Amino acid sequence: MTDFSCSSPTSFAPSRNRAFGLMDYIALWRQRRALATMDARQLADIGVTPDQARTEAARPVWDVPSHWQQ
Repeated sequence: MTDFSCSSPTSFAPSRNRAFGLMDYIALWRQRRALATMDARQLADIGVTPDQARTEAARPVWDVPSHWQQ
């Protein structure tokens, strides 16, 4: 039986030697969704302002971070 579980940490970027896969996009979507649910105290803990969090959470899943495109 094939194991499709993902054992990677919550926040990650795909390695440079492989193409973006479905799991990469799902992880990005989940991270942005989680960011949208954080309160001001949680955002302050990770060094993100509420405006930055709203901006990042509003990005579509195909709008990947620029360091992924290098």
